[in-house]
Amino acid sequence: MQLALFWVFAILTLLFGAGVVVFRSPVSSAMSLVMSFVGLAALFVTLDAFFIAVVQVLVYAGAVMVLFLFIIMLLDLRTEGRRPVKLAAWAGGGMVLVGFLSALTKVVFSLPEAAQTKPDLPLPGVNDVAQVGFALFRNFNLPFQIIGVLLLVATIGVVVLSRRELK
Repeated sequence: MQLALFWVFAILTLLFGAGVVVFRSPVSSAMSLVMSFVGLAALFVTLDAFFIAVVQVLVYAGAVMVLFLFIIMLLDLRTEGRRPVKLAAWAGGGMVLVGFLSALTKVVFSLPEAAQTKPDLPLPGVNDVAQVGFALFRNFNLPFQIIGVLLLVATIGVVVLSRRELK
């Protein structure tokens, strides 16, 4: 049952991820991204990573998407019109897709048999919240701070760009 749920949520996550690219409306794309994040959180639950699933929903589906929707509404973006199909763009996208799929199959088939099975669960005395905290603030403190500054700069940039000149 758990494997079936994993595949259902994986397919839903991929479909909503494709919807982010396919939808013309920025709000529809953002809502599709929210559903993709929720599907990813469900995948984490099927992998017994409950804390990461909760963080996924709270941080990404909650805070980051509220910021994205705020920016979309502030900029007053309209639905994008139809553009002519360019054969070179489709050919380039197809080559990137073929390259990605070939690299993915090479990695999957080069894995040893032991790595393809589900790993053992952590020991009962190990606290995964503490492990995430230690990894985040010991090993990845600088990237964490840089992302915070990047989000601040993006928000300030949107406010400056959306400000109307008074005449």
